Amino acid sequence: MNQVIKTIKTRRSERKYSDEQIKDEELNEIMEAAIYAPSGHNEQSWHFTIIQNKDLINEISNGAKEVMKKCDVEWIAKMGAVKELNIFHRAPTVIIVSGRKNAVTPEIDCSAAVQNMLLAAESLEIGSCWIGFAKFYFQSAENMEKFKIPDGYEVYFGVSLGYKVRNIKNALERKRDVFTYFK
Repeated sequence: MNQVIKTIKTRRSERKYSDEQIKDEELNEIMEAAIYAPSGHNEQSWHFTIIQNKDLINEISNGAKEVMKKCDVEWIAKMGAVKELNIFHRAPTVIIVSGRKNAVTPEIDCSAAVQNMLLAAESLEIGSCWIGFAKFYFQSAENMEKFKIPDGYEVYFGVSLGYKVRNIKNALERKRDVFTYFK
């Protein structure tokens, strides 16, 4: 099987990481893959904030949970109240992905960049997880400023990265009744 297809089929969201920090060379490869994602009108409207400080990662997780607890969506509020939950699954590296609000397709651009990061990480045997809850912490202008998110940008996602504690390579079964062909 083609290696790219194999990587796509075997990548999983990792929620348990080794405490060991990923190597700078590996992080650089993952971030390089991110900026090669397609973007609407080639605007490359993304910005990446790379955090490898455990205290700062925990601050974002705890702050996000405080906002989540007040959410009108019941399941999000319940998750925010789970004391032992760390939204980044205690990963040693977290990437905060934000997009320029006035771009043509900022959230889609950022999504493509995240997918590239996830696949690049998998190809390097590094675990990853796409984290939607990260945006809750950054609803505060003060937090945006603290983490130097550029003016005019909005945080859309977080990505947790770290060495896997387990290494599962089986391809999960997928729905096959989602295609309509016209030939």
